[in-house]
Amino acid sequence: MQTVARTPVPARAGRAVRVQRGDHVRVVDVAGGQVGDLFAYVAAPSGITTEHLSASHTRTATSRLFPAIGEAFTTNERRPILTLLEDTSPGRHDLLIAACDDARYAGLGVPDHPSCARNLRDALGRDLDVVPQPVNLFMQVPVRRDGTLDWLPAATAPGDSVTFRAELDCVVVVSACPQDLTVINNSRPTDLAIEVMR
Repeated sequence: MQTVARTPVPARAGRAVRVQRGDHVRVVDVAGGQVGDLFAYVAAPSGITTEHLSASHTRTATSRLFPAIGEAFTTNERRPILTLLEDTSPGRHDLLIAACDDARYAGLGVPDHPSCARNLRDALGRDLDVVPQPVNLFMQVPVRRDGTLDWLPAATAPGDSVTFRAELDCVVVVSACPQDLTVINNSRPTDLAIEVMR
């Protein structure tokens, strides 16, 4: 396969790419230590459908907190949409935490802060009634023995990446998470990139 497109995702922003079934999609942590919120919608001729990658349906299908290499993320209609092919990072990702949004930052005392929910809407160029649970690439939120969650900095190095195969024609959105009030991005959001291979 050859890289046919590379889309920079600036720190605190989001970008969308349209991919065909069989394409490979790689998300690259350019500088290291950056979380990427990944969303995917089944494509329609004029944009997207309501069918999207679903964290809860994926956990049900895989019986894991995050798929293993060779396993698929599934949609809200229980169809495979992206298969995890390769992971050159430390392999710590999250499928539990909601996308940051206006209410999250208002609760942290910083209203009108950039957010992954806003980045998703901006990247798609449309409003959404519901923001799906994202795939939080490179995000470390381990579950403690007592059931509570810990929030740790992303452990990725520059150039670490995760690669997926598209199982359906879809629109993939990646947000370089703008969270700078907790440690998840090492308190300094940086760039990501999306590579499409065909």
